[in-house]
Amino acid sequence: MTGHLLVTGATGFIGHAVVQRLLPTVKDSLVVAVRHSAASFPAAVRVDQIDDLGPDTDWSASLHGVKVVVHCAARAHVMDDSTVDPLTEYRKINTQATLALARQAVQAGVRRFVFISSIKVSGERTTPGNPFRADQAPSPEDAYGISKHEAELGLMVIARESDMEVVIIRPPLVYGPGVKGNFASMVRWLRRGTPLPLGSVHNQRSLLALDNLVDFIALCSDPERSPRAANEVFLLSDGEHVSTTELLFSVARAYGVRARLIPVPVRWMRMAASLLGKGAAVDRLTGSLVVDDSKARDLLGWAPVVSMQEQLQKMTRYDSLF
Repeated sequence: MTGHLLVTGATGFIGHAVVQRLLPTVKDSLVVAVRHSAASFPAAVRVDQIDDLGPDTDWSASLHGVKVVVHCAARAHVMDDSTVDPLTEYRKINTQATLALARQAVQAGVRRFVFISSIKVSGERTTPGNPFRADQAPSPEDAYGISKHEAELGLMVIARESDMEVVIIRPPLVYGPGVKGNFASMVRWLRRGTPLPLGSVHNQRSLLALDNLVDFIALCSDPERSPRAANEVFLLSDGEHVSTTELLFSVARAYGVRARLIPVPVRWMRMAASLLGKGAAVDRLTGSLVVDDSKARDLLGWAPVVSMQEQLQKMTRYDSLF
């Protein structure tokens, strides 16, 4: 690929992994945009500090000479968001800032814009035999999903009105070395031997290993390798759909600990959660969300590079260093 490649959100969980994955191939053509200049990157990487991520951000310096943008920066999904107006806050970063960057990318002559969206654009849950597909109508329910959906719509308009190609990737829950949030909490509970009432959950969930996500991003960030990705939406997964109970046992096995899972009926958990105002949290743990990633496999010939157990083992090696 000729020209530079810009990664935004390069200090985040996904963005940092993207940088590490791309560095051997793009070498001194990699540009990263960060909010904190103290972040450490190899000498070959051009680091540009962005003071604030918003609709008025000036990206001209970062976009100089860039032909591909991988946009990972976002206001991350937060459960029980206490912000007075969360949709406005999500829109400012995830929608307006994204579209401002894309418009400036067009003016700078960028060839392709890869946007890391979210499966929440598709919806919150699936029913048996009806996985989320890339070609079905989006159905976001919360402020985060709505803001990502609006960004997708705006990007497709920009793609139709310019020569810049857009690639949209909607990952489900991503896990891997350095993961934070609920997955990290789950690992801590298991390692501490905390009893969990999740021994009888028979749902189905699609997850995505960080290594699999960044491998697909690397493919889509090279227009010569993936010309058919232009102006497409992709859903991804490891291809291994597991129940919450199976996932907990897999994590425990990788870390060499015993999973203390109590087989509490799901309906009991839901009843108790509704009394405590925690119904949404239990729905996430017990509901199903299955992704059909056949479009990525059939259109681009992509396949996962690691299994779930391999990625969990990599997590244990990472955690042992800290």
